[in-house]
Amino acid sequence: MIINKKEFFGGTALMAGFIIVLVIMFMPVFDGKNGLDYLDSLYNSISKGSAYYIPKVKEATEEFAGQAVSVTLNFEDADRARQTAPLFMQAGAMVNAAGKELRVSGDLSQIMGAALADADAMYHNQEEALSAKYGYDGKRALLNWWVALNYMEKSLEKQKMFKEAKVLSNANKRAIECSYNYYGIEPQSIGDKVGIVIFSLVFYVVYTMWYGFAILFMFEGWGMNLGH
Repeated sequence: MIINKKEFFGGTALMAGFIIVLVIMFMPVFDGKNGLDYLDSLYNSISKGSAYYIPKVKEATEEFAGQAVSVTLNFEDADRARQTAPLFMQAGAMVNAAGKELRVSGDLSQIMGAALADADAMYHNQEEALSAKYGYDGKRALLNWWVALNYMEKSLEKQKMFKEAKVLSNANKRAIECSYNYYGIEPQSIGDKVGIVIFSLVFYVVYTMWYGFAILFMFEGWGMNLGH
């Protein structure tokens, strides 16, 4: 039995409006995307725009210019080892390949410079540049850099070259991983979309409260009151 018709039907109207807006949000009316996909794409773009650390990482490698390193990298499969060898050779390093094993000797700064140059190309969605350079998928090449630098880091730690190992770890986390994960996304500054960002945050709060008050009014109008 409805105790308070005005409150119940007011809540019903709020719920109806809530559902209409929800349906609109799932329609492709926002640049050909639904509301959730549009906002997800927007926040990914803004996030990428604030995650360009490659110049700073590159600056940190300059102190290792002229420093020779020699490492042995043991890969899990021979195909990855074969694909990775050209990455180091493009960096001017000497590479001896034997199945799953690569023995690499070269200038640490030049190796890091080559890896960061590839990361920079992928950050700017220039995958075709890496494909042309190495003869296979550019994203795969970046993944091979990530795997190789991880192995290099461990090898250098065993040689007690901890400072050198740290700069490799930093490059992997702040440059290689970032470029790989954000590939295909166009970076944007939050300043360019500040109006939409503020609106989406305010809308989220209002929309949540909208649903809550609709339920509250419907149940109270129905005569279901909470007490303690």
